[in-house]
Formats: sequence, C-alpha cells, structure tokens
Amino acid sequence: MPFGGTHATRRPAIRAASLLASGTAELLWPTRCVTCEMPGELVCEECRESLPWICQRWACPDCGAPFGHLTCTECEHDWEMRATICALGFAGTAARMVSCLKDAHELRLAPVIAAAMATALDEASAWPARDGCSRFDLGATDAICFVPATSAAFARRGFDHMELVSRALCREEGLALADVLVRPRSRDQRTLGREERAANLAGTVFVRDDVSGLDLLLVDDVITTGASIREATRALLARGAASVTACALARVW
Repeated sequence: MPFGGTHATRRPAIRAASLLASGTAELLWPTRCVTCEMPGELVCEECRESLPWICQRWACPDCGAPFGHLTCTECEHDWEMRATICALGFAGTAARMVSCLKDAHELRLAPVIAAAMATALDEASAWPARDGCSRFDLGATDAICFVPATSAAFARRGFDHMELVSRALCREEGLALADVLVRPRSRDQRTLGREERAANLAGTVFVRDDVSGLDLLLVDDVITTGASIREATRALLARGAASVTACALARVW
C-alpha cells in the first residue's frame, strides 16, 4: 500500500480531522449573530425576523428604491439596467452583514447574503419592469456577473466579497458565473457625494471578455447613488450585452 493509504482510506480521516478542527474552532470562537451577538447563528432568528425587507410590488423597478414604483424620489427612471432589484434597506442587520463580510472577513456570510438576494429575485419575478416583462426572469438569464472590488481593495482584503456572493448565488439559481468585469482604480466611494461618485467611476470599469448577446444579472452589495452599478452596466452594454438586470443586497435611500 502506498505511504498514507489509498484515497478511499484517507477520505474518512480527512473528513474526521476537518470536523474536529471546526468543532474545536466553534468551542474557542463560537458563532455569534452579527447584530446582537447571540451565540449559535450568523444571523439569529430574532434578527432575521426584523430584517428591513423591501416589498418588490412597491419598489422602483428602475433603481430598486422602496416605494418608487410610480414616482421615485431616488432616480428619474433613466437607469441603464432593464430593472434593479434590492432585497433590504441598508440598515441594522443588513448593514452589519455587509461590513462583517467585507471588513471582518466573515466569509460564511456570502451564502447568507446570496440567499437573501435570491429571495428578492423570486419576489421581483412577479412584478413588471418598465418594458412590461418580469423584473427578473431566471429562464431568460444567461449568467451572473458582479461589480468587482478595485485592485487596492482586493489587495487589502485578500478576496473579492462580491465574487464569493456571486458564486453562492450561482449555486442558488443554477446559473453560470461570468467573471468579466475589472476595476483597476477609483477612490473610495463612501466619502463622496452623488456627483462625485459618478465622476470618480467614469471610465473605470472594463469588460475583459466577450458578452455579446448575453442577458446578464449584475450583482453588488449596496446601491447608494447607483454610480458603481450603472458604470458597470454601461460597460457591459457597450461590449454588446443584450440586457443587464441589477440586484443588490441593500439599498440606501
């Protein structure tokens, strides 16, 4: 027998070691709710029940803001996407989920965020976009792509949080991942106003592969003014994408 045994004999040992390691880690650093720190789950039942879900029926079909389905205070119904779908208002647990994934490296939140986005997409499929078709049609979607982190942010964190979320969402929806966007530079958006954000991002998102004729679902974590996701949409459409539907976990409004 080769040193270390066959693959078949090693697999149970590897699984056992993995379970032991995860069990030990849980004892030393127990999982806690990102909002209230209740032990047991990343988002406890009480905090899940208080999530600020956006009702897709009343949301703006263009920018995803709550209560903007007729007259929106956050956009002029001129966004380049065929529809924008946001799951939650950016407050409380929703905000903590984003910050803990990005800044605290709690990577286990990626599938949690993806599940919330999938829930919003499912609800939005029952309501029309401005073209009269469903805001999200899984059967008419070719792939999922994501607004990428800048090169500086990737180097700082060591990962792209939206790539992790996108891969989890691909598994949820049974879609392919189109990792086609790059964003080599731009200043941090968080301190900038609406016009400054748009100017900061102009011409900073590039498409590195052919997307001609594809109907894409473009995802991001938070939509504030829409500058990032609109710039990414423009880049995709300029490279020949047939349509872009946007989805984010949270909406600032």
